[in-house]
Amino acid sequence: MYSKDSLSNPQDLVKAARRRGLSRLVVSDHNSIRGGVAAKKLAPDLIIVGEEIMTTKGEILASFVQEEIPAGLHPLKVISLLKEQGAFISISHPFDKHRNGHWRSEDLLDLLPYIDAIEGFNARCVNPNFNQLAMDFAKQHKLAMTVGSDAHSLFEVGKAYLEIEDFDSAEGLRSVIAGAVMHNALSSPAVHLTSRWAVLVKKIWRDYPN
Repeated sequence: MYSKDSLSNPQDLVKAARRRGLSRLVVSDHNSIRGGVAAKKLAPDLIIVGEEIMTTKGEILASFVQEEIPAGLHPLKVISLLKEQGAFISISHPFDKHRNGHWRSEDLLDLLPYIDAIEGFNARCVNPNFNQLAMDFAKQHKLAMTVGSDAHSLFEVGKAYLEIEDFDSAEGLRSVIAGAVMHNALSSPAVHLTSRWAVLVKKIWRDYPN
């Protein structure tokens, strides 16, 4: 609910993750860590604080974030600030042209020495080719791949996930992610209506908790 396009509160998010049998969940609101921080207080063994940060070139998806990064910075500046925190740095839905945060290949190439992974599969990609482009790019450049359910609503939680060895830090995630098994499942395109509904609700109900 700390993103403009979601109404899910931390308590219900934690319950949904438990029901689905997830052992770790990255909570990455748009340009905010408030949701992750709130959820981690409820379930420190489950929640990883993340943030999806809009840069001047595209979106960066970070895990194990300690300090919030503002939107609108150059991607190399964002990466520098994240590295100071020791965060795990990846790129979300890099080639999904239906989203404002997609990337041009030439811009991504500039970031390769500094990132830990590419999101190879995103359950909200309406066009499966966008995910295929991401996986092909990651394989070509020998990058680790993450998987995201990109859940803006509770029923999407855990739609797609990684099966991975235990870890408890960004460095630990870097050490095991190469051996992760991807479990990929696309959400129905209709899930995007939940995001539109959330945006509308927040426009009408300006005091909605966020």
